[in-house]
Amino acid sequence: MQIQFENRGHRRIGTLSILASSIALLLTATAVLAQTAILGELEFKGASKVEKTSGVWIDGQYVGYLDELKGPKRVLLLPGDHQLSVRQAGYQDFTETLTVEPKELLLVPVKMEKASQDTWPKVTSELKVDVQPDRAAVFVDNRFLGHAGELGGAFHAMLLSPGTHRIKVELPGYQSFETEVTLVAGQKSSVKTHLAKASIHQADALIDQANNQAADQASHTDPAK
Repeated sequence: MQIQFENRGHRRIGTLSILASSIALLLTATAVLAQTAILGELEFKGASKVEKTSGVWIDGQYVGYLDELKGPKRVLLLPGDHQLSVRQAGYQDFTETLTVEPKELLLVPVKMEKASQDTWPKVTSELKVDVQPDRAAVFVDNRFLGHAGELGGAFHAMLLSPGTHRIKVELPGYQSFETEVTLVAGQKSSVKTHLAKASIHQADALIDQANNQAADQASHTDPAK
């Protein structure tokens, strides 16, 4: 009889544990659904390939290139004001303050204007990047040049001036990749890497300006630093 009683006790504990886990999951799901119900959505419109391949930052965080931000990758934001920056090599940054309303779709037309001060080198070298995920942002000498998918493969490459360049590849949720390449005139080179998963809090300042600014503020206000 004692053995039978103990088995029943284990079954009761197991049942209570499953019930508690189910309630916790239900509460979490309810909270997520409640938050999702008030989110506003952004829909970006770009007339040309320039806009469609430009990188998008919201509140200082890189979220991807413009043409991919739809469907499963659509941008959902809490109601309120948000800062938008759209960047493309050779073009002025497109910046705007967006006011997002609850449960509303906000259409955001983007028009990139050429940067008059930009000059391209007359003598160049060619550099391809083969990076996965190919939506990662590519920076050369700390300057955003595009996402990896448009800077590699059979038909795409970057034209850079001869010399040494610092290459960084960044994507939220992945470890950053950084390397140096030294190019000579007319040379064709390539950089290949597969980004490893990481915490979103490990994002580099180039794609996560908000985290970088918060860290700077903390270093100025914390007496221990």
